[in-house]
Amino acid sequence: MKVHVLGAAAGGGLPQWNCNCPNCDGFRKGTIKIRRRTQSSIAVSSDSVNWVLFNASPDILTQLDEARALQPGRSIRDTGIRAIVLIDAQIDHTTGLLMLRESKEPLRIYCTDPVNEDLTTGNPLMNVLSHYCKVDRVPIRFVDGKYEFTVPGVDGLRFTAYPLKSKAPPYSPHRNDSHVGDTIGVVIEDTKTGRKLFYSPGLGEIEEHLPPLMREADCLMVDGTFWKDDEMIQMGISKKHSREIGHLPQSGPNGMMQVLSQFKKPRKILIHINNTNPILNEISAERNELTRAGIEVAFDGMEIEL
Repeated sequence: MKVHVLGAAAGGGLPQWNCNCPNCDGFRKGTIKIRRRTQSSIAVSSDSVNWVLFNASPDILTQLDEARALQPGRSIRDTGIRAIVLIDAQIDHTTGLLMLRESKEPLRIYCTDPVNEDLTTGNPLMNVLSHYCKVDRVPIRFVDGKYEFTVPGVDGLRFTAYPLKSKAPPYSPHRNDSHVGDTIGVVIEDTKTGRKLFYSPGLGEIEEHLPPLMREADCLMVDGTFWKDDEMIQMGISKKHSREIGHLPQSGPNGMMQVLSQFKKPRKILIHINNTNPILNEISAERNELTRAGIEVAFDGMEIEL
């Protein structure tokens, strides 16, 4: 299985256009060691020709231009993308769908019913796409707490989606009434080797069903949004804690670092990293702490082979 990180940042990317936090300001001035990052998305393949895209960020055109393996160039109009799996309906994970409207075939999109509702009402991207390439939507509906599927044209990979507790986007009709399926995590398995990736860029709580999945995985690619629970409050950017908006911070009691320390087998990688997070500064104390704990920080263009 090949995993290509198209984008590793949270909403807004780095630098964020209107942000002058230490990371964004330091990047512009060249005063710290930090990389530019676009908004989070990955692609997976078993043959480096046929790919499944996870989320479609607003930066999708730049990401695809830099990920040449996703453009096999077999005809005048072509793509290696065989399907798109939406983790949630957040704007930084779905707006890029509009940039794919020139597709010569309907976009095959796997998503839950709550996500589909959000994208046909509060933010009606599906309705807009119906006037262009159209959408071949495949429902993700859980049976016994999971949904297992394969993608036509992508041989050798099996996908299993699991519901996660999280909030729907601000434009969702049920913003304040969480539904099962607002957010999912996915186990991606190479059926030939049995090796597994657990992918969850939005992880606000370690629910009872998650530790067994994480323990059995060969690689964990999980939520790295914030370092501290009150990170945005301390910077004067927001009045909400990390956990309030559905993201488990890395530091502190029961934070992501403590959670990951119990899993010895998998490679551990953080993705969906907010521009304010000090771990993006490659020589920060926080980054060094992660490195000592055996935890990596995803970057655009990162490639993983399992």
